[in-house]
Amino acid sequence: MKLPSKYIALLVILSLAGIFAYQAYWLTGLYRTMRADLERNITEAMRISDYNEMLVRIQLMQVRNKEHGEITVSTGYGDEGEKIVQTNTTFHTSPGDTTTHTRVDTLYQSAPADTTSSDAMLHSQEGLDMILRDQNSITDMAIYLQRGMHSGLDIFIEPSFTTYDSLLNARLREMDIPIRYRLQYLYSGYDAQDRWLYTDTLATGGTPGYIPGPDAVSYQYVFSSSEHDVYRLTTEPLGGIVLRQMAGILTTSLVILLILGFSFWYLIRTILRQKTLEEMKSDFTNNITHELKTPIAVAYAATDALLNFHQADDPGKRERYLRICQEQLGRLGGLVEQILSMSMERRKTFRLHLEDVRLNDLLPALVEEHKLKADKPVHIVLDIDPADLTVTADRIHLTNIVSNLLDNAVKYSRDKADITVRCCRQAATDGQVHTEISVSDHGIGIARDRLPHVFDKFYRVPTGNRHEVKGYGLGLFYVKTMVEKHGGTVEAESELGKGSKFTVRLRATKASPPTPLPRRGEEVGVSTD
Repeated sequence: MKLPSKYIALLVILSLAGIFAYQAYWLTGLYRTMRADLERNITEAMRISDYNEMLVRIQLMQVRNKEHGEITVSTGYGDEGEKIVQTNTTFHTSPGDTTTHTRVDTLYQSAPADTTSSDAMLHSQEGLDMILRDQNSITDMAIYLQRGMHSGLDIFIEPSFTTYDSLLNARLREMDIPIRYRLQYLYSGYDAQDRWLYTDTLATGGTPGYIPGPDAVSYQYVFSSSEHDVYRLTTEPLGGIVLRQMAGILTTSLVILLILGFSFWYLIRTILRQKTLEEMKSDFTNNITHELKTPIAVAYAATDALLNFHQADDPGKRERYLRICQEQLGRLGGLVEQILSMSMERRKTFRLHLEDVRLNDLLPALVEEHKLKADKPVHIVLDIDPADLTVTADRIHLTNIVSNLLDNAVKYSRDKADITVRCCRQAATDGQVHTEISVSDHGIGIARDRLPHVFDKFYRVPTGNRHEVKGYGLGLFYVKTMVEKHGGTVEAESELGKGSKFTVRLRATKASPPTPLPRRGEEVGVSTD
C-alpha cells in the first residue's frame, strides 16, 4: 500500500521534533549538572583555601614553637552521646611555668548515640569501609576536623584574611574558574542580653574594582566550630561561565541538528519532487500518446482514401493526400527526434560537434521555414548585427534551439504572430565576448510565478481547461539543456498578456568575410495567410 506523501512528511517532522526535544532535554540536564559542579567547586575552593591559610599560620608558629607551646585536637562523643571536638592548648607564661587551656566544642548536636553500636561500627573494618566509600561523609569529616583545628589555632594567632584572599584567588585560577568576586569576613552573634542577632563585617577583599550587580549570588563557608565566623564570596551568576564551558558541546549539537534538519528537509523535498515528477511523467505519457496518434491517424486516413476509395485516379486529390501524409510524417519525425535528443543527452557518450557557424547562413532559411509551415499569418523580423556575426556551436543543435524558440513564439501568439529575432555581440562582465540571440513575440505571455519553471522537463504552463496549444513540455527543456552543453546561458522574460522574450548567449568567434545581407530591420520573406 502506497503511503501518501503528506503522511510521510508528517512522520519525518515528528521524528525531527522528537530528536530536537531529546537534544534540548539532554543539554538542559548537562547545563544544570555543570552549574552544580561549578558551585560545588567554588565552595570546595573556599574550604581548601581556609585549610591552606591554617597551614601558613602553623608554619609561622613553628618558628616560635617554644614560646607558644602546643595544640592538640581530639574528636569523639561526649558522656551523653553528642559529637564533640576537644582542643587542648598548652602555652608558657614564664620559663618553667606551663598553663593548659581546654576548650570543648559541640559541632553536631544530636540525640545521644548508642555508644556500643557506634564503637562497634567504628572499630569494625566493614563499618570503616562504609564511611570511606561515602564521599559526603569524608567531606563532612574533613570539615569537622578543620573546624576543630581552628578552635585551637585561633587562640594563638588570628586568621589572616589577606592570606586567605590570596590563596582563594590562586585556587580559583588553578581550578579554571574565571570569576570576579567580592570576599567578606563576617562575624555573627547575639548581644549581651541575647536579644537580637547582629553581623559585623571584619574585612573585605576580592577582585579590585568589582561591585556586585543586582543579580549577584553569594556562597558562604563557616570555618569556626561556633559557626559565628563566616567567609562570604559574592559573584555574578555562573550561567555565562557554564555556557562558555559548554561551547564545544553546544556547537557540535547545533551542527548535528542543522545537518539533521537539512537532511530531513532534503528528504521531504525529494519526496515531493518525485511526486511532482511522477505526475508530470503521467501527463507527458497521456499527451505524447495523443500527439503520436494524431499524425498517425491522419496519415492512415489519407493512405486509406488513396488505396480503397480510388482517390489516386484524380491527380489533384492524389497530390493533396500525399502532401498530407508527408506533413504528418514530418510532424511525427520531429516529435520522435526531440524525444531521442533528450535520451541522447543523458548518455555519457554524448558529444557536441562544435564549429564556427555564421548566423547569416543559418537563420534566414530557418525563419522562412517557420513562416511557410505556420497555420496563421506570421510576420518575422530578422536583425543580425554585425553582418558577419558567428558563433561556436553544433550546427544541428543550434538549429533545433532556434527552431524551438520560433515554434513557441508562433504557437503562443494570437490570431497573428509578430516575432522579432535579434542577433548581436555583447561583452560579458568577465571580459569575454558573447553572441546573443533573442526571440521575442507579442503573444499571450507567461505569468511571473510560472516563469521560473518554463525550462523544467515536461512542464507546461497551465491554461485551465483549454487545450488550444499542443505540446509535451520538452521544447524549452531541450533548449536549456543544449545551451548549457555549449557553455552558454538562456533566460526568459515575459509579461502576461503582452508577450515573451527568450535570450540565448553563446561564445562568439572571429568574424568571417561578410556577405550581402538584408538591411537591418528588413523582413525576410513575406507574411503567409
